Amino acid sequence: MRVVAYAYPWDVTTPGFLDRARELGVDEVAVAVSYHSARAATPWSRTGSAVHARHAAFYRPVREGVWGKLVPATPDWVDSPDSAGEAVALLADAGIPVAAWLVLTHNSLLGERFPELTVRNCFGERYPWALCPSHEEVRAYAATLVEEALAGLPVSSVILEACGQLGVVHQCQHEKTDAVWSPAVARLLSVCCCEACGVDPGFREDVVRLITSGELTATGEPPSELLAARHKATDALRHAVLERVDAPVALHGDLDPWATGALPGLTPTAADEVATVVLPCWQPGERLVATAKSRLPSSVGIGAYVTALGPSPDLHAYAGRLREAGAGELHLYHLGLAGPARWHELRGAVAAATR
Repeated sequence: MRVVAYAYPWDVTTPGFLDRARELGVDEVAVAVSYHSARAATPWSRTGSAVHARHAAFYRPVREGVWGKLVPATPDWVDSPDSAGEAVALLADAGIPVAAWLVLTHNSLLGERFPELTVRNCFGERYPWALCPSHEEVRAYAATLVEEALAGLPVSSVILEACGQLGVVHQCQHEKTDAVWSPAVARLLSVCCCEACGVDPGFREDVVRLITSGELTATGEPPSELLAARHKATDALRHAVLERVDAPVALHGDLDPWATGALPGLTPTAADEVATVVLPCWQPGERLVATAKSRLPSSVGIGAYVTALGPSPDLHAYAGRLREAGAGELHLYHLGLAGPARWHELRGAVAAATR
């Protein structure tokens, strides 16, 4: 298995990062070029415990005259206007291949400023963290974001996150929605009913009735017609973005066509258009990988996205099982967040993946 390890720009510039990446033996480092808000721990830093990225930001220069209605914000928590570019250059000069890691539709700052371009649920509520890809302005923003992100960068590949629709489940403020809704209700609350999605008003009424009546079972499927608009918009978004990319693309996605979020559900044509599909394997994902191996085209690579944070499984054994299940890439989260106490787990994962 190839090993792709993720990092933020400020991680790469932390003293010792390049040596640690070499010692770990990863095949590629994915650097966040466009990213959502976060409070990111910095366990390797000697000057602070965390970076507070207060809003979604673009870690390259934001040039005037190239953007449309939506313009990304610049981060004031990093010193350089091109921190991602500098991180990529450091890695490239060290002989370490680099992937540009791009988050597309997850942007609470822009969603708050332009609520008319966000996902709207059946109750008429807006999700400010979720730009709706049915809007031309959102697709144009994503395409420009990718083009500006890659300009002049010596990257070997591109990783697309949130290349589709986000939904009702989102970690924001002090979240008090966890474990409230059944999976079926969460799916319905993640259906966008904005004007651009063109969902029939009658469906909205049916969705509200299903949610409030309790008729929907925990595993019940919403009406399949509700998925058509989302897949159409997701395909249009991906096509607009791929036109701006001249490098192999790894697409974060899920085999569940209803999935929303950072790894949205794959449309029927998505896997045919990218080099690799990266699946959510935070929890044991051997079965998911095996299913993908049987369902997806043989031409597409399968990546397993795993974390070395929190109560993660034994990563040495887990990476081995994922390899045996058919994963060709291990996407390892995260070279900056996993500090000295967790480094042995990353070593174990890389050893098992590359054995």
